[in-house]
Amino acid sequence: MNAAIIWAMKVPFNKPVYLSRSLKLIKKIVQADKQINIAGDGYYGKLCEAELKKIYKREILLTTSCTHALEMAAILINTQPGDEIIIPSYTFVSTALAFEDRGAKIRFIDIDSGTGNITLDYINNAINKNTKAIVTVHYAGNSMEMDKLVRLCDKKKIFLIEDAAQALGSKYNGKLLGTFGDLGTLSFHETKNITSGEGGALIINNKKLLHRAKIIREKGTNRAQFKEGLVDKYSWVDIGSSYILSDLNAAYLYPQIAIYKKINNKRLNIIKQYKEGIKLKEPVYFIQTPKYNKSNGHLCAIVCKDNKQRQAFISFMKKHNVTTPFHYVSLHSSPYIINKYHRQEKLPNTDRLSNCLVRLPLYYDLKQEQVNQVINITNRFFKQT
Repeated sequence: MNAAIIWAMKVPFNKPVYLSRSLKLIKKIVQADKQINIAGDGYYGKLCEAELKKIYKREILLTTSCTHALEMAAILINTQPGDEIIIPSYTFVSTALAFEDRGAKIRFIDIDSGTGNITLDYINNAINKNTKAIVTVHYAGNSMEMDKLVRLCDKKKIFLIEDAAQALGSKYNGKLLGTFGDLGTLSFHETKNITSGEGGALIINNKKLLHRAKIIREKGTNRAQFKEGLVDKYSWVDIGSSYILSDLNAAYLYPQIAIYKKINNKRLNIIKQYKEGIKLKEPVYFIQTPKYNKSNGHLCAIVCKDNKQRQAFISFMKKHNVTTPFHYVSLHSSPYIINKYHRQEKLPNTDRLSNCLVRLPLYYDLKQEQVNQVINITNRFFKQT
């Protein structure tokens, strides 16, 4: 078997989107005769924000990561020691860390095991007089019932923040996820549907927060107002950090925004093939998309019957040159949280997904023969177990 055939058989879990135009734009910046800004808030950064604003019909600020967008959100709602923030335990550490760093107490709640998203019952059980905000994570590009969550937050006067890192272009009842809460965050990490390598964005739905958001993003200075000609000099006026995305990253991202629907649709088609072609038997199942959601096809995941089966599946797929990683290790069971609070909460659905969920390869350039290979090898495994 020659090297070309061996390589063709390998199926990585992820490949970042690569468009030749992205490289051309970066070269244009670095090879320009006249000086061009390659730091933050440059030409392509502004173009990206303008295009995202057209999509979301909201104010958008590019950030160096979704983590930093969440940190900005924590500052913007004036998170203080003693405040409680409700989040799912089944998420990336950034969702919690942004508020932990501000001194808040994190209240972890369980999820629906079918979708990976939080539910109203779990939220209601966690709310108390110290609750400052609820952070809903749109797992797999899907959501809980957002209209009910919005009504609850309005009634309780609680901030609602959407961690929409996985949900670019996803909708709830026809409305884009990320536009329901006071603030929403997006990720353009290399594992996401469109990417700038590292990068993110803050969606500002509460216009009262826009002015301060620009200050926080500029290291706590009013430099944005200075650049707009609103002040004659800029100075340090608030807390903040260096949260602005480099224009080199923005140039890589910009061409992808124009075809994000095409990218999402390609991923959705692959998921459709997986779900139609792979034969699973209970208790093994695919993570589901609720009927009220229009997914962006961010991920396709199988929940195995137990951790032993998952490990066997990962090993079997690796043996056949297919990479199938698990996902989050639940935050409530992390060493940091256990050492801090000297206890571990009981969140059975979260623990189930943390121990049993595995993800299938999914990316824009995934070839049809690779899709077929994943389906065939997966079926071979589950047929024999």
